[in-house]
Parts: sequence; structure tokens; C-alpha cells
Amino acid sequence: MTPNLPYLRVQARNGEFLVRDGLSLCFYMRQPHEDIAAAVMEALAHYLRAVGESALGWYVDPEGDWQELDAAGWAYIHQHMRDSSPLLTLKDTPGGAGPYRFEYHGKSPHTPLVLQEPDAVSAVEFWLPTEILHERGSPWVRELALELGARLPFTSGHVGLSFNALDQLAGVSRELLPWCFRHPGMSPRESERLSWKLGTRVPGVHWLTFLSQPVLGELGGASGLRARLVSPGISVHELDPQRVLLTLGAEPDAGDTSSGHPLPLHREVARLLEPWLFHRPLPWGGFSPEDLRRWERRFLD
Repeated sequence: MTPNLPYLRVQARNGEFLVRDGLSLCFYMRQPHEDIAAAVMEALAHYLRAVGESALGWYVDPEGDWQELDAAGWAYIHQHMRDSSPLLTLKDTPGGAGPYRFEYHGKSPHTPLVLQEPDAVSAVEFWLPTEILHERGSPWVRELALELGARLPFTSGHVGLSFNALDQLAGVSRELLPWCFRHPGMSPRESERLSWKLGTRVPGVHWLTFLSQPVLGELGGASGLRARLVSPGISVHELDPQRVLLTLGAEPDAGDTSSGHPLPLHREVARLLEPWLFHRPLPWGGFSPEDLRRWERRFLD
């Protein structure tokens, strides 16, 4: 069946995009921010080499305002990475949901908020436009994900089609609700929320799913995964003895429940990973608790 890549754009009255289809590359790390800061900056540098230095031109300053990412802006970014539990947001334009974005949610274990959250992790997220699948191909995206993952000491990670949205704005999350259930292979943006609660759990099943310890060991390592995942469209790539990448099909697929396109490869992996999947304690804006449970179990029920 031909992969489904929906075109989705929701605009505000001023013409800026509130929601757009895209690709999200996320990695979650249990190590203290101080131990991974250099690796995160190396991954950011590699992302910019891949997509072009001009892809990110703005950043959020300490007051929450957008500033141009010039030499002074980069000096601020490098300085801020020396702080405890830094939050970085860089994007292509100061307004709307653009095609390129970088976020980092660092966690230092000695800071008061992190001390209250034993399952807090550091999270890093990179955005790509869906159009890049046509321009450079799915193998290029997968290779970029592998190169980023090689630089990051992740516990888990994932790459797939996503709703790249300004979901902090009132009403935007509600706008996503019907699309989430129609296209089960797409995910809302949630790296910040997950960074406070994820721990070593797996956030879900995506086109690319990165696994590390302790989950990988409990699954029997790469050989155990290969023995239990039998569909020919699923590949298990061993990065090293402690980490693997699961790939579901040759390219990402949103699925479409309205036309009977249920993503069977995702369902096979979800059944295997079910004991280790993360259950979100609170619904997103616009999602009721029932909606959230139904969405989390979309590959299981």
C-alpha cells in the first residue's frame, strides 16, 4: 500500500501557520545536562550542516521574546548551555509554525524542580518539513537520524510524521484531535511534556524507534528483537551492543483510518513494546482522559 503523507496547514488570521505537517526527530537522555551539553551542541551543529546554516535564524531570549540568531545570539546560546536545566528554542522565523525548529530541555538533577521529578529526562527535538522526503528521500532522513543518534547518549528516541504546531496557543490542540485519530502514524509535539515524566519508558511507536538500556536488555537485545519481530518490513539495526534502531517500512506513513490503512507494522511493534510504553498521566489540551487513552492504545486495541 502506498504510504500516506497528508498535507496539513492551519493558518491564523494573520496568515501565519498554527499547524503544519512535518517530521520530528526526538531523543531522550537520562544523563545530567552537564554531562551531555557538548553532545547536544554537536548534534545541533550536525543538523545545521545537513539542512543549511540559515535554517535556524531566531531564538527565544530569557524574557520569552524572539531575537535574531546572529553572532551575539550564538554567544548567548553557548553561554546558556552552561546553565543548569537550560531551555533552548531556535527556529526559522519568529512567527508561526515553520518547517525547521530545534528545542532542548535540559535537566540538572540538583535543581529544585528536577529533584521533585525522579523520572525527568533531558529531551532534544529537531524539525524537518515533510517536503524534504520528496527533495532528498526517506533514506536521507533515516541517515540523518542515525548520525544524530550516534552523537547523543539516548535512552529512547523516535522519528516520524508529526503535527508541528504552536500547541501552546488556546484552541490549537483541539484542532489536532480529529487528525490524530485519522492519521495514527502522526504524533503531536510533546518533547517538553515527556521530558518531565518519561524516565526509561518508551514514548510510543514511530517510523523510526530508537531503543537503549534498560528496555533493550529486557527485550533480549538486538537478537531478541529480530526473533520476535517477524514482518519483513521491520528492520533492526544495531548501533552498538547497547542501542538499536527499529525501522518500520521504507518511508514514514501517516496511515488513514478513514480508508482502512491501519499501519500493521506499527501494531506489531506496539504489541511487543506494550509493557514498556509510557502512559501519559494527564491529557493534552483538547484531549479528554478518554481521548488520551484511546490515542495511546491506537495500535493495541
